[in-house]
Amino acid sequence: MSSQRSEVNKCALCLTLYAVLFAFCVPASSQQPGTIYRIGFLGTAAAPNYTTRLQAFRESLQRIGYIEGKNITIEYRFANARPDRTGELAAELVRLNMNLIVTHGSAIYPAKNATSTIPIVMAASGDAVGTGVVASLARPGGNITGLTTISTELYGKRLELLKEVLPKLSQVAVITDAGPGSVIAMDAIQTAANALRVQYQRIEVRSPKDFDGAFNGAIKSGAGALIVVQGAITSSYRKHHIDLAIKSRLPGIYNEREFAEDGGLISYGANYVDMYRRAGVYVDKILKGTKPADLPVEQPTTFELIINLKTAKQIGVMIPPNVLARADRVIR
Repeated sequence: MSSQRSEVNKCALCLTLYAVLFAFCVPASSQQPGTIYRIGFLGTAAAPNYTTRLQAFRESLQRIGYIEGKNITIEYRFANARPDRTGELAAELVRLNMNLIVTHGSAIYPAKNATSTIPIVMAASGDAVGTGVVASLARPGGNITGLTTISTELYGKRLELLKEVLPKLSQVAVITDAGPGSVIAMDAIQTAANALRVQYQRIEVRSPKDFDGAFNGAIKSGAGALIVVQGAITSSYRKHHIDLAIKSRLPGIYNEREFAEDGGLISYGANYVDMYRRAGVYVDKILKGTKPADLPVEQPTTFELIINLKTAKQIGVMIPPNVLARADRVIR
């Protein structure tokens, strides 16, 4: 009887040792050697619009340990300012069975419609709460998290900046596309315009062909300045409508630094390059097992004011010293 108990104890000990050895031999799921994660990127504009930002995103991933072609692959999809294609591209990324999808701007809406299971990271989105993308910033819920630019809330501040530069401003043209974020942006502009006693005219563009008519309409309405609402069309063809603004001698304010670098008078908004770096951190956390619902959506803490003095001279605008002193960068 005692010999039988001894044999049982020996077997139990062996099983325990095998279990311990097996646990040490098998790595955690987030660190499996040879695993190649598949990441999709979806943008509404043309590829060149994302060059600097995607470089920052890849560099962020590299610092963490993700190398393209080694342990991650990135499938890039750009709608080239054709909103009708964005949904198709989102569905394509879902069919390719991505481990995770990263989106920019309004691309979040078709991505959200395409999947409720694949994690989605917003590299830079507008009002994610106001447009119903997430339940709240602290508790996004569902499969979406990332970074919001809170750009709609800043349109009022942009109008205030225009009023500082042009104290006699009484009429402003607002150029926007038909994207979902434009409605919330217009609400913010209307509130600021009422407070500043400035009239505004909304001019919608649906294709690059509409810009000539938009500027003709702005001039006929007596607009003394221009606000451009970020969208797929306005971002993809920024150089085209910036050139029209200069030709029309209309001071313009924009939300991305690239607009000022391409000749726009003023840009004021979040640093998108920094946001793309942070997006890499979100990707890492999700690939290591954290649920998107448990990752709060981040808002930017710093904003850039960039002034293009070269353009100011071209269109005959004098930038007040107190505004110039607040600029993070002055293009001469």
